[in-house]
Amino acid sequence: MFRRGWFLPIAAVLGFAFLYAPIVSLVIFSFNENRLVTVWSGFSFKWYGELFRDPQMLSAAWLSLQIAALAATIALVLGTLAAIALVRFRRFRGRTLFSGMVSAPLVMPDVITGLSLLLLFVAMESLLGWPQGRGMLTIVIAHSTFCTAYVCVVVQSRLSDFDRSLEEAAMDLGASPLRTFFDITLPIIAPALVSGWLLGFTLSLDDLVIASFVSGPGSSTLPMVIFSKVRLGVSPDVNALATIIIGIVALGVLAATVIQLRSRPKKARA
Repeated sequence: MFRRGWFLPIAAVLGFAFLYAPIVSLVIFSFNENRLVTVWSGFSFKWYGELFRDPQMLSAAWLSLQIAALAATIALVLGTLAAIALVRFRRFRGRTLFSGMVSAPLVMPDVITGLSLLLLFVAMESLLGWPQGRGMLTIVIAHSTFCTAYVCVVVQSRLSDFDRSLEEAAMDLGASPLRTFFDITLPIIAPALVSGWLLGFTLSLDDLVIASFVSGPGSSTLPMVIFSKVRLGVSPDVNALATIIIGIVALGVLAATVIQLRSRPKKARA
């Protein structure tokens, strides 16, 4: 009993310390006045000002947000259609091949995916004249490709537990298939759609390897800029940027938690 009573709390504390201690130190040193990120010399907001005066970092952040939003939206549409095809049409010619092609980006190394997409874009440019060069468009296409697989998995898991009798009841009452989809199916799978979009947005915003292959001059994403800066030494403005991102994510998680807690009494009354 003694060992069992102490082991789990100690393991939990060590595990959380291993996960969050680097993040906490990063946030603390983002307020460090010294340029050396490991030497504390005083509290200051100096590097936050330097960050907002860095045009390269700001333009890369804006480009990454645009790419992530577009890629996540495209992946949401394609992944949802693929999930509906796999769940609702269980037997059709080429289903196994289609399922394997949709799931392939989940297990494919990023280096292989990036290299194959680069060769594809080069071949298309030489044969079709499109896309002309590599930039934001090629990054969006590449990110949409692998984000679609993740969205498909999330939506497919939700559709597998879907009660088809609700759709059948709506169509028995005279609703068309399209009206049934928008009034019945879509609201029920909406949480999965939101989760899939957020997952695709996060994966696109975080990607470095694939974007490095398919990007061109003037289209460096935020991870690419940060990686180039870190190779020359950790800069304090990178800590400031990471702290801002952590704060935004924390506020988003807090807002989602508050919304869920407020919606529970309504569901209980219903």
